[in-house]
Amino acid sequence: MEQISSKQNKVIKDLKKLSTHKGRKKNSQYVIESWHLVQEAINYLPKDEIIRIYTTDDQYLKHGNDINDFKITLISDEVAQELSDTATTQGIFAVCKIVPVSFDENNLHGAWLLLDYVQDPGNIGTMVRTADAAGFNGVVFGEGTASPYNSKVLRSMQGSQFHIKVVKESLLKVMDAFDAKNFPIYGSELNPEAVNYRSISPANDFALVMGNEGNGMKQELLSKTTKNLYIPITGKSESLNVAIAAAVIMFRIKK
Repeated sequence: MEQISSKQNKVIKDLKKLSTHKGRKKNSQYVIESWHLVQEAINYLPKDEIIRIYTTDDQYLKHGNDINDFKITLISDEVAQELSDTATTQGIFAVCKIVPVSFDENNLHGAWLLLDYVQDPGNIGTMVRTADAAGFNGVVFGEGTASPYNSKVLRSMQGSQFHIKVVKESLLKVMDAFDAKNFPIYGSELNPEAVNYRSISPANDFALVMGNEGNGMKQELLSKTTKNLYIPITGKSESLNVAIAAAVIMFRIKK
């Protein structure tokens, strides 16, 4: 079993590059951190998509039986902290292949969440986890939305990315596919034509678009929606966080 004790080791320096978009794109790999995410990857990814697991002695003593079927490198606590994206690392990481999931417009069904220029990792993760919990088929990361392989996005999704489809695709293309199937496309915009989200009958096949935290949905996307939804606010708050709004709507309109 390989061992690395120095954070100056070339392997560790190369792993650090996977924290950048350029590094991930060049190597078609990304890193997940924490036993929970590693365990979810083991449970849901094909074995050959987990390239190697890096773990401290302490974590290997706890989880060795679960990871012994994979290539393993033991690392020091110092190296674990160097690799970590958090203040206090759990000491276990997995390097996984980036295998893009294509949007299959010919086999389109189910409920889908479309993210238009959503940039906050916490909001993205909350929405992906909520879509998973609400029984959605997948989430489309549109142009301008933070990468699903960003370490903060990965951490905030908490493994839900392994349970449902996560796709990077043009939202215009996806919306055209829903329109061709005569499936409704719901936007999230407060305007004179918008309807109360409670007026929508729950269904199985539809798209819900959530827009940028500050600017909302792009006009070119709003022009393609079947209906735009709003959530009535009876208190004094001016608006809801985009992830909270998405959760409220998703659980209401998904059958």
